[in-house]
Amino acid sequence: MALFLSRFDNKVDRKGRVSVPASYRADLTSDAFAGVIVFPSPVNGGALDACDIGRMKSLSEGIDSFNPFSNEYGDLATAILTKSHRLPFDSEGRVILPQQMLQHAGITNMATFAGRGATFQIWAPEAYETYELEASDRAKGQAAKFELHRRDQLEAGE
Repeated sequence: MALFLSRFDNKVDRKGRVSVPASYRADLTSDAFAGVIVFPSPVNGGALDACDIGRMKSLSEGIDSFNPFSNEYGDLATAILTKSHRLPFDSEGRVILPQQMLQHAGITNMATFAGRGATFQIWAPEAYETYELEASDRAKGQAAKFELHRRDQLEAGE
């Protein structure tokens, strides 16, 4: 399973090419697809959500659990699946961010990659700075509620 950690700021060239951090690329290369899946974040307006092909298949399966004729299914399929782009790596480990993705995130000459565990986000650096400060403030209040569940406890049903 992929584990995306840390923050990286990388240059974006005039063609929209950006290097994906090397530590991320290792988890984004599989027999099925060597690249990243990117879509506008449905919850963080200025961010792009990104993941590997396996995670995208899991998201698709989750969406498929809804009644295919319900608003929930249609809304999530549109917000996530329809707007997703497969971005393959070039020989130098770069991807080309589509123009609509650059515009959505307000990315011009730099992109911030922010690890989120099984996924990561891509932001304009200034927007990410604002988000990070707000999220860190919210996390202070949430930290006391956080419980770490060890795998052996979960398997034992505790």
